[in-house]
Amino acid sequence: MNGTGATLKKWWVAVVIFALATLCLATVPVHAEGSYTATTTLLRNQEYDDALLKAVGDARRSVIFSFYLFKIAESRNNRPRAIAAELIKAARRGVEVTVILERNTDARDKLNDENRQTAALLTRGGVRVFFDAPGITSHLKTAVIDSRYVFIGSHNLTQSALQYNNELSVMIDSPEMAAEIQAYLNRL
Repeated sequence: MNGTGATLKKWWVAVVIFALATLCLATVPVHAEGSYTATTTLLRNQEYDDALLKAVGDARRSVIFSFYLFKIAESRNNRPRAIAAELIKAARRGVEVTVILERNTDARDKLNDENRQTAALLTRGGVRVFFDAPGITSHLKTAVIDSRYVFIGSHNLTQSALQYNNELSVMIDSPEMAAEIQAYLNRL
């Protein structure tokens, strides 16, 4: 390689090193609009059920749930039924409790039956229940409690999800995140 080629090669190596260094520095966390300071707790498998029950039991002002499937059953130790009972207790002590459930276009779908049964139980207990528009699937699994605590992740409210499946969700303590999610849920 002649002198010009070696100089050109060194120049390109310097450019590549500079570009890589710039990229590495660019990965430092930056707070953009919509990013909030929060305390986040990872909830693995059955940890979710206990944390959600406690948060609903401690609620003082509001509880908003939006779940794709909320399937209660008569069986002993049915975890979704325990959550429904806690929601009803919260409504009876004056907490504003709202539940949004999925409804799809196929009237014969078992999901519709399961969610309607849960809605009937909750409504009798004083909980406000809404169904999403049937043309759009709301696959959400989220709860906002007292405009501060957000639960979001993979857990549906079914016995399988709460007791047997491998599931991951998080509890986020952030009034800003809670406000953003509440605003999103108000559009459903």
